[in-house]
Amino acid sequence: METTSTSLLNSSLRIGIIREGKVPPDARVPLTPAHCVELMRRYPEVEVVVQPSSVRRIADAEYREAGVRLEEDLSSCSILLGVKEVNKPDLIADKTYLFFSHTYKLQPYNAPLLAAILAKRIRLIDYEMLRRPSGKRIIGFGRWAGLVGAYNGFRAYGHRTKRFQLKPATECRDLNEMLAEATAQISLPADFKIVLTGSGRVGAGAKEVLDHLKLRRVHPEDFLRMSFPEPVYTQLEVEDYNAHNEGKAFDMKEFKEDPTNFHSTFPRFAHAADLYMAGHFWAEGSPLLFTREDMRVAGWRVQTVADISCDIDGPVACTIRPSTIADPFYGYHPQREAECAADDASGITVMAVDNLPCELPRDASMGFGNELIEHVLPLLIEGDRDGILHAATETTLAGELNTPYRYLEGYAAAGAAVR
Repeated sequence: METTSTSLLNSSLRIGIIREGKVPPDARVPLTPAHCVELMRRYPEVEVVVQPSSVRRIADAEYREAGVRLEEDLSSCSILLGVKEVNKPDLIADKTYLFFSHTYKLQPYNAPLLAAILAKRIRLIDYEMLRRPSGKRIIGFGRWAGLVGAYNGFRAYGHRTKRFQLKPATECRDLNEMLAEATAQISLPADFKIVLTGSGRVGAGAKEVLDHLKLRRVHPEDFLRMSFPEPVYTQLEVEDYNAHNEGKAFDMKEFKEDPTNFHSTFPRFAHAADLYMAGHFWAEGSPLLFTREDMRVAGWRVQTVADISCDIDGPVACTIRPSTIADPFYGYHPQREAECAADDASGITVMAVDNLPCELPRDASMGFGNELIEHVLPLLIEGDRDGILHAATETTLAGELNTPYRYLEGYAAAGAAVR
């Protein structure tokens, strides 16, 4: 497929919002009613139609009241927008789809989906692969994962200690209600220490919650060596918890090129902190933040972990499985290296929900839709002059893998063999 700058402004275009079909159901939408109206105002040649759904937090009636058409059959649309993976039977052949496919890392469970996409000659544009020339992602739900993940970290601490009880974010109408609940209920002891890794969208979202609670941010070195009369937190950059194996000064370029030359220094923070919030990006091959052995060393202090990034059997050794919105906490027993009750005093309480933005679907949908109509849909309608969509296109309308994704050929073939 060629990179194209062709504009669709001189022809009519129907964009469909598909019904989310994954189980458990996802209540988010790519475009809210307000977004649909704004998109059609900006581009009179564009019509947005919505497939009815009983699982969305934004009801069908809200779209109808905004003047947006609801249609069960979206076969007349050339572009279809979703959020999560589309069930194979629901795929419509010869269309352009945008959703999070979770295939580019060769995730085994989605190989049959990619095979079905190819068989139906679908152009798949994966949101996760939409990036600026700098490599920075254009669109995502990271901020919302950070916001809910930090809140859930405090929920986990309250569950463990019985010091307070927060209602689930899913029971809050929106972000404002969730933050009000946090302010009203959270009670932390003096010298309670929180360490947060990551400063991207996820880390920034988590920081919003900490700052909303008016927690004092302190320098990493002060966090390690000082006690405080009030609860505090520190936010770590990559260089704060990684060091060169030969004692050289940390160099980010070298770290990205070959992280095996580095080792983690994070355990010293785990000896100083009570609650750890993991909001960093971790690449395969990078040093583990801490191991199972590290958690058995005398002086380990962290008792609650909110693993917002949720890399299973990865850098956070106590994250042994994802948890769910319905059952968000479990325990990890360092001595037995096994799961235990979430409030087991001899274990570590873990929050590892892997679909955190789903807990605030209205707000998350609004934030995602803002980015979609500002930075992505204009490329589809006006033309992809810089090749951004092309670089995120995994499969083409010819039923082939796009050149940057040819490495998925064996993966897709294996998926096609699954019955």
